[in-house]
Amino acid sequence: MSDAEVKVWVDKYVAAWRVPAAQLAEIFTEDVSYRPSPWEEPVRGLGQLGPFWDTARAGHNEAFELEREVIAVQNNTAVVRVRVDYAHDTPSKWRDLWVLEFNEAGLCRVFEEWPFAEDQFDGQEPS
Repeated sequence: MSDAEVKVWVDKYVAAWRVPAAQLAEIFTEDVSYRPSPWEEPVRGLGQLGPFWDTARAGHNEAFELEREVIAVQNNTAVVRVRVDYAHDTPSKWRDLWVLEFNEAGLCRVFEEWPFAEDQFDGQEPS
């Protein structure tokens, strides 16, 4: 994978999030492991991921802006810094790291998200 290919994949992810019936098979492997938080058990397989997405989002037309920056790519593994600002959710501002592993066809087989909300305690004492 290259930086450019990872950016295209993230753009496809955003496009899939924005449609009523996401075409998840176009971006994920059939046996994907999708971990929405480092503390959560992964959602496994496309059969579980579709319903998970339907409950995780406010709907396919929820208003948000997303910016992404590829931090590192090594072989088929990438780390992406993501900023998402939702128009109506509380919390509305999220900063994430995504750790992604791809197969040879460029489909994501492992998705691991490290999400932080604006006012979420991050383990650091305020200064």
